[in-house]
Amino acid sequence: MSVKITAVAKQLPKYTRETKDILPFVELWLDGHEDRFKRKVLKIFENAAVDRRYSIMNPEEVFLNTSFEEKNDIYTRESIKLAEASLLKVLDKANLNPTDIDYIITVSCTGIMIPSLDAYLINSLKMKQDIMRLPVTEMGCAAGVSGILYAKNFLKANPNKRAVVIAVESPTATFQLEDYSMVNIVSAAIFGDGCASVILSSYEDEKGPEIKDEAMYHFFDAAHMMGFKLRNTGLQMVLDQSVPQTIADHFPKIIHPFLERNDLTIDDIDHLVFHPGGKKIVQTVEDLFGALGKNIDDTKEVLRLYGNMSSATVLYVLERFMDRDLPKGDKGIMLSFGPGFSAQRILLEW
Repeated sequence: MSVKITAVAKQLPKYTRETKDILPFVELWLDGHEDRFKRKVLKIFENAAVDRRYSIMNPEEVFLNTSFEEKNDIYTRESIKLAEASLLKVLDKANLNPTDIDYIITVSCTGIMIPSLDAYLINSLKMKQDIMRLPVTEMGCAAGVSGILYAKNFLKANPNKRAVVIAVESPTATFQLEDYSMVNIVSAAIFGDGCASVILSSYEDEKGPEIKDEAMYHFFDAAHMMGFKLRNTGLQMVLDQSVPQTIADHFPKIIHPFLERNDLTIDDIDHLVFHPGGKKIVQTVEDLFGALGKNIDDTKEVLRLYGNMSSATVLYVLERFMDRDLPKGDKGIMLSFGPGFSAQRILLEW
């Protein structure tokens, strides 16, 4: 029995600024620091390969000295709005009603919400009272692919069912006002907020790329490399500078055995749906794939237009491919990395 991705829809937060319009706020934040340090930080923002980003808060709120409670309240309120709008949009794309969904997976790591996001959506949209629900948390940037992986396995065991995966993230709510470390600065330079939803189906007559295979890959002794540290001021980003090199070192083991078990090589892959983790990670993966004759142009464009929106970002890349009329038989790989440290892979066939 096949499982297909039938629709993808993104939902953007209401606030947006180009990077050049954020720089004055960064300069105010850096007031009192040495000029050399200020120039270095501004250069990081200017060279982050992110032209624009969206957020659940306006810049004035981001740079206000608000408590974790206040920012998490904004995260909760706005995440529910974004997720509902995204879900309604993807249902419309697929010509479905909320009661046509049998399994709901919500994905987020940039705030705390109990009950989880799915409970609010089930209530507000009056979804099935016996719908299966799964909140996926604490998996960071990898979780957009993880959610699809979990949905696929549910549908593989249950014919004639549909699942929706909704990823909503607001990294701006995790910005640490009193933290002038390079990790906090780089995070602020590359991250933005966003939401996207994906519908999957095990109905044989429904159309979309089929998920042919999926797998995780875990990096040993690398739990320290990426994540959040919970502080009194909120969620503080953990991001080791060795991440790009670690990806490069493991890249052959992540890609080639996965393809080989499907009797494929990289030459058989037409499309790369890769999570844009940031400029350095994108450059690293672009060099690796470029050497194999492939490009990640859509990944770079999503980073430029929206920034890294954690788990939702790879779904923005996927939507770009879904909106094209791709030839039957084309193959693609979805790939993302996240805390653990781990990689998630999905093989698609149109």
